[in-house]
Amino acid sequence: MATTFETRYASSPQAVKKYDTQELRDEFLVPDLMQTGKVKWVYTHYDRYMAGGAVPTETNLKLKTIDPLKSEFFLERREIGIINVGGDGIIYVDGETYKLSHKDALYIGSKVRDVVFKSVDAKNPAKFYMNSAPAHTSFPTVQVSKKDANKIELGSLETANHRTVNQMIIGGIVQTCQLQMGMTELKKGSVWNTMPAHVHDRRMEIYYYMDIMEEQAVCHFMGEPQETRHIWMQNHEAVISPPWSIHSGSGTSNYTFIWGMAGENLDYNDMDVAKITDLR
Repeated sequence: MATTFETRYASSPQAVKKYDTQELRDEFLVPDLMQTGKVKWVYTHYDRYMAGGAVPTETNLKLKTIDPLKSEFFLERREIGIINVGGDGIIYVDGETYKLSHKDALYIGSKVRDVVFKSVDAKNPAKFYMNSAPAHTSFPTVQVSKKDANKIELGSLETANHRTVNQMIIGGIVQTCQLQMGMTELKKGSVWNTMPAHVHDRRMEIYYYMDIMEEQAVCHFMGEPQETRHIWMQNHEAVISPPWSIHSGSGTSNYTFIWGMAGENLDYNDMDVAKITDLR
């Protein structure tokens, strides 16, 4: 089948305290979103948020509904954000054509019926990373290139967290119901992301790690601030972050990650920061 999916149910912080390494990875790590010639989805029970990947090669791929949605078409009651993490690609949206280069983004609102993914070069295929959330109304399709993103410089080389936050699908750039997405790029010599760590109980989040060099890795930290856990991650893997969990990481080299979130609050700065010295 060209479209596959799996379901991840919500886990309480009390349950996660008892997970061993494999259980932690089974619940939160998403290792195989980018499958050649397929659309793959993970449907979570955290705010009904979804993360997916589409890798078209010689044949175009269509965005199709899946059984948990109980809908006639995928975007009947949903919105979607897409960032191309591969070669040049094209997305057809109800007959309109959008060309996405590497690290370009596209937002598509609800009620759109036909979405089709295409690679410009099948030998260097586009890799469309996708996040989707329920939507109560429809907003226009908007393309956002990396250069058009709202850029925020954070951290410093002295604390190993000098990074550029590229806000892409977010208020002030794109109007959405609840979905927000962007991309954070760490400078050479910096390895820590989202430090000091924080939680935002009004939103859940998913991180997608990329640009991890061969033979390198990222250690992603999650859990309650006073009860943290870690998951070792490779290139092009995603990790689910519940609302009660921190989401931070440190790599053996610099890297990039895509953040996506949804919930009841669109305020990007709505977060509860955990002091570094309070982490356990």
